[in-house]
Formats: sequence, structure tokens, C-alpha cells
Amino acid sequence: MSSVEMVHARTSARDAEAAAEELCKQLGSVKPKLVVMFASRDRDHVALNKALRDRLPKETRLLGSSTNGEIDRNGMYEDSVVVAALYGDFDVGLGLGRELSLDAARAGENAIRSAARQLDARPDDLASKKYVALVIDDAFRFKKEELLLGVMAMNQALVAVGGGAADNQLDVGKASALVHIDGDVATDAVALALFRTDAPWAALRSHWYLPTGQTLRITKIDESARRALEIDGKPAAARYAELLGVGVDDLEFGKPNGFASRPTALRVGREYFIRAPWKPLDDGSIVFANMLEEGSELELVKMTDMVESTKKFFEHELPARVQSPRAALLFHCSGRKIYAQLGGKYEELATAFKYAPPCIGFNVQFEIYCGFTINSTLTALAFGASA
Repeated sequence: MSSVEMVHARTSARDAEAAAEELCKQLGSVKPKLVVMFASRDRDHVALNKALRDRLPKETRLLGSSTNGEIDRNGMYEDSVVVAALYGDFDVGLGLGRELSLDAARAGENAIRSAARQLDARPDDLASKKYVALVIDDAFRFKKEELLLGVMAMNQALVAVGGGAADNQLDVGKASALVHIDGDVATDAVALALFRTDAPWAALRSHWYLPTGQTLRITKIDESARRALEIDGKPAAARYAELLGVGVDDLEFGKPNGFASRPTALRVGREYFIRAPWKPLDDGSIVFANMLEEGSELELVKMTDMVESTKKFFEHELPARVQSPRAALLFHCSGRKIYAQLGGKYEELATAFKYAPPCIGFNVQFEIYCGFTINSTLTALAFGASA
């Protein structure tokens, strides 16, 4: 039997030494190959990294990031630290790519090549079912698409999943993020873990939307490729509002009848990847969370029950994909958290995580799934046990 197992812990202790001591006590005597730590952005991450690193076995690797709220099987939290100790039948290589804002593709490629060297993995190996990459980037550099070009440079068939390190500061102009690789704590960087295992695993995604069959076409964009100037040949915000039957002032993400309730998705085969508008601007354009391609067609999707869809994901969809699930790392869109709070569903949504296998996660700034940048989604890397 091959398996990947997890023990997880959580603390609200503010002092780094006290937090690390409490976390390691909860982890018990397990000797992990990898520890994953997600901690509130307002913590002293350098001190926390050192305190935890000092208490872990020397051979244990450490991966982590800053968050906009933390997650485990007991719910969603603020201002805490969660860790997972992963052990069992796997090997892992870690890579850190720096200077995202200068050359994101190079940073992504540096990270995957470093991780692959540690496993003596050749490019052709990465397409096999034995390998999967977990990617956590400094999301406030807004370089996901570019860095993923680098991550996929060794092999386009590599499965990559993850999300953006985050901040509980909601003003993205003031927010910043941190990633951890072993003793390094860095900003303007991407952290990558490359797993090799014979145990069952899957990269998964869950969102609470259904297709409507109604499409729109991005007919004009600006030079950043993130702002739609025209949709269907008309001013973007006015056309989107027309399609939804609301006013332009009702569109912004978080408003009950706007972008969050009826976002756009890119259809890829049978999959729908949410690539949603973010906010309308005064000039009539729309800023999207993802890069846009002029002439591309997107489909409008509609919201379903956020709590039931998340519960169904953990109860049915994840076990159908991963035999005897034993561990999951979760990347939950901060927009889902915000929309649940605005709709009075936050506590109910938090309880849905009790249906997950042993897990930790955090509220991220945009998600990564199978090499795509998406949003308004829960992405996951789950491991199990073979018979």
C-alpha cells in the first residue's frame, strides 16, 4: 500500500516561539517529510519560520505563505497559524523563484527546475502520474499567467495547482504577501513543491456556479490585457450590465446581483474555469482578475447554493477522484469568503470543511488549477492510500 498521511495543528498564539511550541506539541511524535504552514499576514513570518524550523527535524522540508484567513477541518479562522505534517510514501523537491515583478516566467522556471533537480526528475518524467506541482505565488505582483509559463516550461503536461499568498489588507494597492521555502521568507517570489508519489492523488477544483449557455465576446482590451474596453462591440460595463439586467453601479464584485452572482467562465472541454470580472471603472471598462484575449468567448455562469456545493465536493467529488483520501491542501478564494460574509453564509460555509479529509488551507488571492489562473474557486491537492 502507498499512502500520503497528514497530521495538522492550529494556534492563535501571537508570540512566534509560543506558537511554534504549541503547533509542534499538537503534531506529536510524527516525523514529517514536509511541513506546510499558512499564517496570518500580520504575524512576524521570519520569527515564526525560524521558531518552527528550529523545532523540526533537520531533514524535514518547510513550505508556507501568508494568508487572508486560515482553514482546517474545524472551519475558517482569522489571525491564526495552521500547519500540516505530511509523511508517508512520497518525495518532495522545493523551489523558490525570486523577482516575479521583473521576470515572472524566469522565476517560475527557476522554481520548477530547482525542485526537479532535487528529485533527479527529467522533463519527460513530469508528465507521469507520479508527479504533481503545488504553486504559491506573491499574488499582489499580478504575474500568475506569466509565472505559469515558466512553471510549465519543463513539460506542458505537468499538473500544477495552488493559489496566491494573501493579506488581510483588502486594499490591493497596500497589500503584500510572503512565501516560505525552508529558512527563506520572501516577497515578490513564487514557492513551488514538486511531489513524486505512487499514492493516489488528484488536483481538484470546486466552484458554486452552473453554466447558462449565454456567452459574451471580449472585442477590445487595453495594453495590460486585464481590462476589457468593449464586450460584444459595446462599452464593456454597459454591455455586461445589460446582459445581467442591472445597472452598472450594481456590477462590482460583492454586490448581490453583480459579477459575483453571474461571473464569466472559460470552457475547456467539459470543465468551466471561472475567470471573472472584478470591477467596473469610471471610463466604462471592466478590470478582470485574469488576463484577457481579444476575440475570446466567455460563458456567463450563475450561482448555486454555496454551502451545499462545497459540502458535496468534500463528501462525493473528492473521494470519487482520490482513493481513501488522507490529506488535502486547500486554496480557497478570498472572494468566496467575502461573498459568504456579505450574504450571511460565512458560518455555514465554514462548517462545510468538516466533511473534508485531514486538511489545512487558506483564503488566497486568485487560484491556480492545471496551469490556468482562475478565481472564485476552491482548488485542492488531495492525497490518499492505495489498497
